[in-house]
Amino acid sequence: MRSNWMILPLLTMAAVVAANAQQPTKVGVLNIQAAIANTQDGKKAAADLESKYAPRRKEVESDQSAINSLKDQLQKGQNTMSETAKAQLIRDIDDKTKRLNRKMEDAQADLQQDQQKALQTIGQKMMVVIDKYAKDHGYTLLIDVSSQQTPVLFAASDIDVTKAIVDLYDKNTTDSATSSVSPAPTAPAQSKPAQHTPSPVAKPK
Repeated sequence: MRSNWMILPLLTMAAVVAANAQQPTKVGVLNIQAAIANTQDGKKAAADLESKYAPRRKEVESDQSAINSLKDQLQKGQNTMSETAKAQLIRDIDDKTKRLNRKMEDAQADLQQDQQKALQTIGQKMMVVIDKYAKDHGYTLLIDVSSQQTPVLFAASDIDVTKAIVDLYDKNTTDSATSSVSPAPTAPAQSKPAQHTPSPVAKPK
C-alpha cells in the first residue's frame, strides 16, 4: 500500500461564507483531498496505516508466491505427474486462491474503514480551518475541486487556496499542541535535614 493519499476515497466538502452582501464577490477553490493529504496529520495518518497494514500485505504476497509456485509445479509436471496428483494439485491451488481472495477482501475492507475514520477526524478539523480562513480573507465562496465530478472546468492558480489552508491547519494544530502542554509546577524549596554521619563501629577484639 502506498502512502500516497490518492488511494483514499474522495471527500467532498464546500465551505460557503457570506461575508457581507455589500462587498464584491470573492471566490476561491481548494482541493480538499490534497489538503488533507499534505497536512502533518494527514501524513502521519498515511504512515500509520502503512505501518499497520504492512504485515498483512507481506502475508498476502507470501500466499501469492506459494500459489505461483504450485502453478509452476503443475505446469512442469503436466507430462510426468499422474492424473490423481494433478487433480490434487489443482484443488490445492483453487483452495489457496479462494482463501487468498477472502483475505485480500477483508484487508481492503478494514483499510477503507480506517481511511474513512482518518478522513472524518481530519476533515472535521479542516472545516473549522476553512471557515476561519474564508471569514478572515473575505471569501464569499470556496469550492472543493478534488472530485472528478466537479463542475469547475477552469480556475486561475491565484485563487487556489489549498496550500494556504494546509499551512493554517498545521499552524493551528501546532499551536494547540503547544498550548496544551503546561509547564510542570515548581516544587517549593525545602530545607534539607541535617545529615547524621554514623560513628564508626568498633571492631570486636
